[in-house]
Amino acid sequence: MTRPTMEDVARVAGVSRALVSLVMNGSPKVSEQRRKAVLDAAEQLGYSPHAMARSLASRTSTVLGVMVSDLHNAFFAEVVDGIDEVAQAEGFELIINTGGRSPAREKRAVNGLLAFRPAGLALLGPVVPPNTLADAASQAPTVLVARSSRLSTLDTVNDDGEAGSGLAVDHLVSLGHSEIAHLDGGVGSQAPQRRRGYITAMQRHGLTPRVIPSEYTDIAGAKAVRQLLEQGPLPTALVAANDFNAVGAISALEEAGLRVPQDMSVVGYDNTSLAGLRHVSLTTIDQPRHEIGRLAGEALVQRVRGERTEPVKKLLHPSLVVRSTTQARS
Repeated sequence: MTRPTMEDVARVAGVSRALVSLVMNGSPKVSEQRRKAVLDAAEQLGYSPHAMARSLASRTSTVLGVMVSDLHNAFFAEVVDGIDEVAQAEGFELIINTGGRSPAREKRAVNGLLAFRPAGLALLGPVVPPNTLADAASQAPTVLVARSSRLSTLDTVNDDGEAGSGLAVDHLVSLGHSEIAHLDGGVGSQAPQRRRGYITAMQRHGLTPRVIPSEYTDIAGAKAVRQLLEQGPLPTALVAANDFNAVGAISALEEAGLRVPQDMSVVGYDNTSLAGLRHVSLTTIDQPRHEIGRLAGEALVQRVRGERTEPVKKLLHPSLVVRSTTQARS
């Protein structure tokens, strides 16, 4: 079924296409009788103005572009919910694409969004180089989530990853663990902060850090654990890069006949919906995901409307959520 057009509305209403355009753009120059005829015809046909075409015609966009680094990560979905809440309340629509955690793909994704001439951009967990971020901000107001930047043209909303990893280590040490390894997030956004927080906390407790290369995926978490099993000796606890990484690690541990948490305690990061499932029940570090999205959306709308020029650099404090994957060292 083809989408009804302005020409269809004009034909049914018995008016010109130009008049339909005036009605759809809220022009006060149209009589109430003709306005009603156009709106009745639009309702009859199921016509709604194409937001992108309307933006291009008026040069005033009501579209916000959102680039998500990894569509498989539920953390980003919950952040988008927060952005969308603000967008809907302020009269904006979202268009979303993904960069697949690849710098080259992300750059193409950002350029693809800019081709739509959006009012602004929200980049979630981008791994593109700083010059790409600066270029995007020169073309449209831009906010970064889960990525830091000192550029005054970029707003940022982040979780304090160093503090979060420190909370994970402190929790495990309080349970009597001293051999604690960190499954690293690789080149993923905020991975350096989480790694640095883990190392700092281990040293603060007088313990030796042990960082295992990994990534923000369940597959990478399982692979890292298999490497641990081959290398030995095994730690008694793991601080995983994120929740998906932790779930992959747990799966590999159980495949090897090890019990979680009896033989190995595991802490994730993000507190996604996955972590709270009863059969997962993952101890994790909570990021206020919806709040992060809401703050990012508000910052973006403020920039779009010219309400400020000074950068916003938000750093939210994480918290520990204790569930069933950690216990005292026996």
